[in-house]
Amino acid sequence: MTEKSSLSFYGGPWLSFLPIISFVSVAIYVATALEEATIQGMWVGILAGLLVTFLFAKDKSLYAETIMKGMASKVAIAPVAAWIFAGIFATVLRSSGLVDGVLWAAYHTGATGTAFVVVSFIASALFATAAGTGFGTIAAGMGVLYPAGVLLGADPLLMAGAIVGGGAFGDNLAPISDTTISSAASQGTDIGGVVRSRLKYSATAGVITLVLLVVFSLANSGVSAKVPYEVLAEHMDPKGLFMLIPAFAAIYVAMKKGDVIFATTVGILLGMLVAVVTGLNTIDGFLSVENGALINGVAGWMSDLSILVLLLAGGIRIMLDGGGSDKLIEGLKSYVNTPRGAEASSAGLSLFLSAVMSINAPAILAVGLSYAKPVGERFKLHPYRRANIIDSMACTLVYSLPWSAALLFASGLSSKAAESFAGVPALSPIEMTPWILYTWVLLVVMSVSILTGWGRSFVDDQPAAGK
Repeated sequence: MTEKSSLSFYGGPWLSFLPIISFVSVAIYVATALEEATIQGMWVGILAGLLVTFLFAKDKSLYAETIMKGMASKVAIAPVAAWIFAGIFATVLRSSGLVDGVLWAAYHTGATGTAFVVVSFIASALFATAAGTGFGTIAAGMGVLYPAGVLLGADPLLMAGAIVGGGAFGDNLAPISDTTISSAASQGTDIGGVVRSRLKYSATAGVITLVLLVVFSLANSGVSAKVPYEVLAEHMDPKGLFMLIPAFAAIYVAMKKGDVIFATTVGILLGMLVAVVTGLNTIDGFLSVENGALINGVAGWMSDLSILVLLLAGGIRIMLDGGGSDKLIEGLKSYVNTPRGAEASSAGLSLFLSAVMSINAPAILAVGLSYAKPVGERFKLHPYRRANIIDSMACTLVYSLPWSAALLFASGLSSKAAESFAGVPALSPIEMTPWILYTWVLLVVMSVSILTGWGRSFVDDQPAAGK
């Protein structure tokens, strides 16, 4: 039996970074230089990188197979499948009047402006923690809470930041999140202990975020004035609250099953039933081949984003199998000589790889297995501590950079909301970047923790030499 050849390049393993570097470079240009940033414009970066790197591959057939392996992996397919079903579910709820019902309830209880921003962050964080899905949270929040909050006088960017930040909170902390599972598994430790030890970091960042949301919202209250009642009244209907039945049903199923596709499928079917029975929508409104909710939930930006992620998955696999990430990791090992250095380098690698990949679970596994575990064990760092550092760092920039799948997803949903509600703006990823406050605060909290040693623990409570 012949040994299977490994992917290699003329010029060495560093060439395997070329597809991702090309993507990031073009994504920055599209996000900052073009009048209207588009997901299709970002295709160019990853496609150009994959095509040029092909020329440097020693085994071009293996190169092509590696791209296919990446695109066919669960890492690529899982988010695409989740987005499709979450997008349809959000469209079913929105097109059947849930936003109108939430507006009516919030207006008559006084939960407007700043209060609505605070409630949106808390609700998003709780849902994401219970269901284990950051993207499912973004779909529900941007589809329902975002337009309702803006019409009630909340700042659009703070609303988006509260929803996406809440999704990041849950992705980082939820026991059933793929990042929590990946970080615990990569360090060979239990999920329950990881979550309990991580809570102090997440809670600290969450409380600081709430304070900042209140401060910024009050400061912008004169800029984002509430829509006049005459206009708001057109979008208020208590009957829309019937759509809370499928919304809560989907949340309950997500909490019990930990499966966003299972939960959103239940939500879609129940939502269609409730909407038709209550007269909020029609069968044709859902199933029309021209403008039905099933088509609108997937068409346009959703399909564009899915293609981008599939292409990115191919580029990520090239980087991993081509040895680029291994080269980066190995290069750092010789410079680390203290526990703090081990933590800082693990954090930096997780931050960097998740940011350039735009997906965090693969970055956590790559850094966790090949670097954080062996280097952390060398300095007797506790597995919980190692898992918390690589996971928390991987849940920051991946939710707040303009080319991240999370902000592209949120941007597309804001455009859908803008089409349905006058006065609700479509937001670009680069506009939202500074306002995903939770991720920036978490980045600072974890950096301070590493610098000061707050939360640092060792195996058997025996510090390693060189602390």
